[in-house]
Amino acid sequence: MKMNFMFLIVVSFVMALVVGIILGENATFFQPLGDLFLRLIMFIVVPLILSTIIVGITSAGNIKKLSRLGGKTILYYLGTSFVAIVIGLGAAFIFSPGTDTGITLDTEEFTATETTSFVSTLLNIIPTNPIEALSSGAILQVIFLAIFIGVGIISAGEKASTVQKFFEGLAEVMYKITGIVMKLVPIGIFGLLAPIVGTYGMSVLLPLLKVILAMVVASAFHVLIIYSIAVKTLGKMSPIKFLKGIYPAGIVAFTTASSSGTLPVTLKNTQENLGVSKETSSFVLPLGSTINMDGTAIYLGITVMFIAQYFGIDLTFTQLLTVALVATLSSIGAAGVPGAGLVMLTMVLASVNLPLEGIALVAGVDRILDMFRTSVNVVGDASACVVVDHSERTTNVVLDNKQSVS
Repeated sequence: MKMNFMFLIVVSFVMALVVGIILGENATFFQPLGDLFLRLIMFIVVPLILSTIIVGITSAGNIKKLSRLGGKTILYYLGTSFVAIVIGLGAAFIFSPGTDTGITLDTEEFTATETTSFVSTLLNIIPTNPIEALSSGAILQVIFLAIFIGVGIISAGEKASTVQKFFEGLAEVMYKITGIVMKLVPIGIFGLLAPIVGTYGMSVLLPLLKVILAMVVASAFHVLIIYSIAVKTLGKMSPIKFLKGIYPAGIVAFTTASSSGTLPVTLKNTQENLGVSKETSSFVLPLGSTINMDGTAIYLGITVMFIAQYFGIDLTFTQLLTVALVATLSSIGAAGVPGAGLVMLTMVLASVNLPLEGIALVAGVDRILDMFRTSVNVVGDASACVVVDHSERTTNVVLDNKQSVS
């Protein structure tokens, strides 16, 4: 059954490429199929994140265990994000995408996106109106709300058992609804990808081929080398098993360009294909869909270097270090929705005084780059799940042995 589903995904992917090339811009006729799938995905994301994070936190049982789980997750995400930005900068040095581009920049058509400071980003995580956060789909605020509800349930103990059971039931309901929506993945992939191929085509891809090539190589290196090493050494899992198991989520991420939108598929793949516990995946994945942006970090490294090279600006070592640090931190605040990378790029460019007009250089193919960086983001979330889950199981065994001895 799983192989048949994967086969349908591959077929829909290939069909989308063929139809897009043949029909060109007329392929937008199939856009409603993609829009339908995205609306269904966004329909389940907020209640799924709310319920699964609360269940993940309450299943920890105590605050001490919760702190341990959260600490491991955030440490892993920060480490891989920093490695990702270094890989992005390295790929830009090797491919030098900003030289001999043949692009004429039209700054009059570009309007810079207003940036938000890192402090403001942190403050905006706290919702002033929890109901508004849920209705507007502000994912970071929903996560904040879910974490505090979960902590409150643990602190209240037996008195909050009814509330805990409610969210456990809601989580199970959302898992069932997710299963229904996921059956439409092949249709969604076709409806999303065919119009993109038809709209952009080779005429837009060729001038920025080196940028796209650098993104592809850097993304592949990060997934095949960095994540493989991580799951092998820290997660004690075969990289082949890992990559095969997360493959469907990676494809959905590629076509939707949304980490949050792919979350239902990622949850399903990590639990069923990779054997990660619901306790770990329900906490790590929703958190990762908004704060783990390794693909975005790679994208920022490549595009910043591309823009600097285009304008003939040599970045100093201090500026490169600033890019690495700001990109790591800003990628944590990037929303898991299509197009968020451009906002983060604006922030990073401003930090090293590069022309913001340079964003116009990559804006035309940002959607294509977004597909690659989102795939890396999602695979990174899954790798964190494997690593943290193995660490938690090892820790539990050690604690059990200590209790037996005492």
